[in-house]
Amino acid sequence: MPSVSRIKIALPLLLVIASLLMLWALWYRPSDDGQLSAALAAAGMEPPVANAGELATPSDSQQTQTSFKTVSKDRPAQAPKDVVLNSLDELIALFDSLGYNQAGWQAGNREVPRLTFEAVSERWQQTSSQIPVQLKKMVFFRLMAPLILVANEQILLERQAIAQAELDAPELLALARKYRLLTDDSGSLTEEQRQQLLARVDIMPPSLVLAQAAEESGWATSRFTVEGNAFFGQWDFSGKGMTPKAQRKELGNYGLARFDTPLASVQGYLFNLNTNAAYQSLRGLRAQLRAANKPITGLVLAGTLDKYSERGQAYIDGIREMIRYNRLEQVDEAYLSDRAPLHLISGEEARE
Repeated sequence: MPSVSRIKIALPLLLVIASLLMLWALWYRPSDDGQLSAALAAAGMEPPVANAGELATPSDSQQTQTSFKTVSKDRPAQAPKDVVLNSLDELIALFDSLGYNQAGWQAGNREVPRLTFEAVSERWQQTSSQIPVQLKKMVFFRLMAPLILVANEQILLERQAIAQAELDAPELLALARKYRLLTDDSGSLTEEQRQQLLARVDIMPPSLVLAQAAEESGWATSRFTVEGNAFFGQWDFSGKGMTPKAQRKELGNYGLARFDTPLASVQGYLFNLNTNAAYQSLRGLRAQLRAANKPITGLVLAGTLDKYSERGQAYIDGIREMIRYNRLEQVDEAYLSDRAPLHLISGEEARE
């Protein structure tokens, strides 16, 4: 038997060793931040960055755009402001004051202000034909791009939540129902279902959205755009849609979907592409590009839109030509400013 003195020496030594082991376990145990980073990485995303400037994608990058991989729910920190505009000249002056103009774009600045507006005015519909074509295009693209980036930001926040949530988290289950992955009251997802949901909840490259908005809305001059903020020609079979003049009865009682705001129209379009079975190939290609950390571009994804229009390949070719001719692929590198969101109000609206 060991002597009492040996036991007295051994016990303190064992306690020291045990304490060191406990400290080692605590020190080297993966932190929650590390676990969250790993979850984001598995979803092809990265942790939030400190400021908007870090969202810029290097011009020679062959990786997924930075602004498609990181998002923060704390951005922007400034409260929104209303801006009343009485003319097209005042709108152009606002763009210039924000550095949101051709000179800044040619210098490589891809920062986009957070601009929103309530509707397209009849005045635009009536007078846009008198505006020089390049100016009309510029105004259209510069007003629509912020809406697309804001809608993408909202989707990335949902994607971030999906990547990080526990499989039985109420927030995760709610998103699974929203995006039509679940139709029952299941109490938990499987890991495979989480991956299926991530394939649905993802951005659309702005170049593609801009080209389709221009094509489907006639540069925001169509009756449906003016009457119901319909920028993408989405059908509505609820009976509440706007009735076309030449309705095709063989397709049923359909109309064009109306939306409360242009932003809601963009959100509805993104939701349609992210959930409709007709665009499964688009979502599959997008998921492959993200998994391989490759750029997600409108030129590439446009090739999957054969079911968006009855024109099929001719429609795809037209959208790609729109992107190329107007150099919209550059907008796929754009990111939102940290400055205060600006809600644009026409002088007519302000006087009502």
